[in-house]
Amino acid sequence: MYQRTTSPTEPVPTDGRRRFTRKALLAASALGVVTALLAPVRAGAAPAPAAPTAATPLAANGQLSVCGRQLCNASGQAVALNGMSTHGTQWYAQCVTDGSLNALATDWRADVLRVSTYVQEGGYETDPAGFTARAQKFIDAAHARGMYAVIDWHMLTPGDPNANLARAKTFFTAMAKKYKDHPGVLYEIANEPSGVSWSAIKSYAEQIIPVIRAQDPDAVVLVGTRAWSSFGVSEGSNESEVVNNPVRASNIMYTFHFYAASHREAYLSALDRASDKLPVFVTEFGTQNYAGEGANDFAMSQRYLDLMKRKKISWTNWNYSDDHRSGAVFKTGTCNGSNWTGTGVLKEAGVWIRERIRQ
Repeated sequence: MYQRTTSPTEPVPTDGRRRFTRKALLAASALGVVTALLAPVRAGAAPAPAAPTAATPLAANGQLSVCGRQLCNASGQAVALNGMSTHGTQWYAQCVTDGSLNALATDWRADVLRVSTYVQEGGYETDPAGFTARAQKFIDAAHARGMYAVIDWHMLTPGDPNANLARAKTFFTAMAKKYKDHPGVLYEIANEPSGVSWSAIKSYAEQIIPVIRAQDPDAVVLVGTRAWSSFGVSEGSNESEVVNNPVRASNIMYTFHFYAASHREAYLSALDRASDKLPVFVTEFGTQNYAGEGANDFAMSQRYLDLMKRKKISWTNWNYSDDHRSGAVFKTGTCNGSNWTGTGVLKEAGVWIRERIRQ
């Protein structure tokens, strides 16, 4: 969108139990504490051990799954992850560093990092191997700090995800092979479909999900919805098209995006209604207008956050960079320095969202 720029839970499914158990044990043993806060963010670098501290989000919750309409941890308890999304890694890789991720994990106390790999706009299509490796580097760094990672296939233009179907299959095959035994990933298969029918998005999802499941049968998959992941509201529809014709797959959630200064009552109501009937993950939102620009509307944003807290809906905020727009949390130039903690390096939106994550 930037570039347009507790209810009762059901038991955790037992299919795929062997890999599920292996993942849960991996999280408990290898990621049970913050052991790599100073680890180099380099592909293949081994985390440097540190003194044990509090259990990390990943260690505390282990392998996630969808139970009913909730995201649940390895014990079958409903959880809500809160965290940040990177900006496009073709532009702002310098904002995803040792220091910035240490700050996100320990100063911000985030549960999750969404790693956004743009497909076009100078991203993945220009260097598939390079951008795959870059995403994996950042995912590994999030894991080393005890955070979950959302693997975001950030298709934007063209808005039909089927236009990049072959690329998506290649990308998600590589990702699922690497992380098939790791409990810390969620796969977001289509960022913001637009100008395309729900049936076409559903068809895409039903082709990509088996690619992931062939390697990693346990991880949660996040499916984008119509009209920039608004459940169709931005193109005159609503959540009923998904409710009446859901993707034929298990262990999935549907994504919703909003920008509070632009997306008012109709969007808030759609999120409320949809989350009564479907498992929803808000993988992107901002306190500004739909372009991530302009004045912050913290009052409307808080209404969304109150709803998401009440209904245990996970979210990641856009975005963890120092872009000049008001939606980037860091002041411009921060990513060229070494200071990431506290509020002095943050824009107004950054101060506000950091406090909500810390809560």
